[in-house]
Amino acid sequence: MYQNVGMAGYKIDLSNTLLLANYLDNPHHTFKSIHVAGTNGKGSTSHMMASVLQEAGYKVGLYTSPHLKDFRERIKINGIMIPKRKVSSFVAKHQDFFKNNKLSFFEMTVGLAFHYFAQSKVDIAIIEVGLGGRLDSTNIISPELSVITNIGLDHTQFLGTTLEAIAKEKAGIIKSKVPVVIGELHPDTKKVFLQVAKQKSAPITFAEKQEVSLFDCDLKGNYQVKNQRTALAALKTLTKKGFKISQTDIKRGIGSVVSNTGLLGRWQVLQTLPTLVCDTAHNKEGLLFTTKQLQQINQGVLHIVFGVVGDKDLEAILPLLPSSARYYFCAPNIPRALNVAILKQKAIDFSLTGNSFKSVKAALRAALRAAAINDIIYVGGSTFVVAEVV
Repeated sequence: MYQNVGMAGYKIDLSNTLLLANYLDNPHHTFKSIHVAGTNGKGSTSHMMASVLQEAGYKVGLYTSPHLKDFRERIKINGIMIPKRKVSSFVAKHQDFFKNNKLSFFEMTVGLAFHYFAQSKVDIAIIEVGLGGRLDSTNIISPELSVITNIGLDHTQFLGTTLEAIAKEKAGIIKSKVPVVIGELHPDTKKVFLQVAKQKSAPITFAEKQEVSLFDCDLKGNYQVKNQRTALAALKTLTKKGFKISQTDIKRGIGSVVSNTGLLGRWQVLQTLPTLVCDTAHNKEGLLFTTKQLQQINQGVLHIVFGVVGDKDLEAILPLLPSSARYYFCAPNIPRALNVAILKQKAIDFSLTGNSFKSVKAALRAALRAAAINDIIYVGGSTFVVAEVV
């Protein structure tokens, strides 16, 4: 399971997914879909689009990863998680096939999602790429629309070490004559997307070039402005394909993402006095936004509960963190976690000082004890750290 073991759990081959899909009578052929890739923002953008489409009266499937608290967060219809019985009965019925063909956790989960959406007769499903794009298990669908939020230097051991190389992997979701929306412009990636779109005769839209009116959103991270622009450009493209989406639907949907879809961990305020906020940003591009937003809050002392996984590029992310904050270093409770002693020692090189703790919860308890009522506590560095406090 990639979530736990990292590279050893990642398969760069679609053959098993195609085998499973064929075994299940190709459920992905029975519903319309939107395919969403990108380094950051694909989860938020997917949830925004799902919320708006729900407001427009559609039955909307939503497939995302990873989950924070419950495996079933990955598979939802109109914000409701797949029932436990649907999961257990699917596994019980098909486990011999899974074992005999050595399917991965992710391949099985994609099969489950597609089967459930087909069985439930969704009007449309929003399918988030797990990792990369070209060879991701989700990349067997023929969507109405492809969306690529942005490109950053993450998962470089799988996708390449340059923005251009990573863009080529993400561009693998662009299909023949299927419109594609690109969230962020970058000179190194724009040419890749233009080239692939031209090869595939895929109409291409760059969200940053679109004139749009932004709506009040219940996702309060500053970075959500970019995600909203991408979602709005995608929804506009979808209306050209016959979907009925009004401005009222958009306003209500963007304003009610959390209540409509149950999204967790995106600049989520868990308490006040002191303010406790968590965010799943875990790479340079994501942390650039969250640390900037933290430093804009003129309020008390900043306490940061911080842990990362072992393959994270500390040289890229640690310089982004404010040296004025008090740190509570920890490690999420997964095998992939970076040893907290290594993290603390490396942080010292960047003038980040604090104490280390045996667990995320111990670090959080210490931060809560130390913080005055007007202070801020931020929990982050990894999706898995956030999962333990949400």
